[in-house]
Amino acid sequence: MAVPTTVDPDTELSAVNTILGAIGQSPVTTLGTVSTVNNVSTYQNPEIAFIYNILKEVSLDVQNEGWTFNKEEEVKRTPDANKEILVANNILSMDLHNPGDRDYDIIIKTHNGVKKLYDKLAVNDSTSPYEFDNEIYVDIVYWYEYDELPSVFKRYITHKAATRAAAQLITNPQLVQILNVQEQMSRGAVIEWECNQGDYNFLGHPKDYSYSTYKPYRSLRR
Repeated sequence: MAVPTTVDPDTELSAVNTILGAIGQSPVTTLGTVSTVNNVSTYQNPEIAFIYNILKEVSLDVQNEGWTFNKEEEVKRTPDANKEILVANNILSMDLHNPGDRDYDIIIKTHNGVKKLYDKLAVNDSTSPYEFDNEIYVDIVYWYEYDELPSVFKRYITHKAATRAAAQLITNPQLVQILNVQEQMSRGAVIEWECNQGDYNFLGHPKDYSYSTYKPYRSLRR
C-alpha cells in the first residue's frame, strides 16, 4: 500500500464542505459561482452563499486580531507628492509603531473614494489632516485570502464558522456546544502556533534583542 507523501491543503470548497457536514448537509463539488460584480459573487445555491459568507466573515474577524503571519511592525510609510499616505485595500489596520509619539494620532479614513491616513491631531490646525510632512513608522495588520493562510488558522476559521452556522441555521443547542468545543481546541492550536512563531519572551524584549538567561551549570562548572 502506497504511503501518501503530501497533504491536500484546505481550500474554501473543503471548508464549506466541512461546515455543511457539521450541520448535517451533503457536500458539494463546487461553490457554484455564477458571476462576480464588484468582488461580490452570486451563487446558485443560497445556502452555499450563506455559509460562504459566514466563512469570509469569520476569516475577517480572526485576521483583525493581528497575528504573526499578517502583522508587520515598524514599517516605513512615506508621503506622496500630495503629502498623503495612501492605504492599500488589503490593510485592516495601521497604527504608529511608537505609542509614545505624540506628533501624530493616526487612523484610516476613506476620502474621495480612497483610503488614506488621517491625523486626528491636525483637525484644528490650518493644514489638512490628510497631509504628512515626514515619513512615519507604523504597525500594519494585513488581510489575506483563505488559501494564503497558515494551515492552523484555516482549521480554526473553519471550525469557528461551523459553530456560527449551526447557531444560525440549526436549532440544536447540543450540536452548537459540541462544535464550540472543537472550535476552542482549534483556538488552542492557534495560540500555540502564535507563541512558537512569534518568538515572544517573558521580559518583553523586542525581537531583535538577544538576552542570555542564567544557566546553573555555569556556576557548578567553576
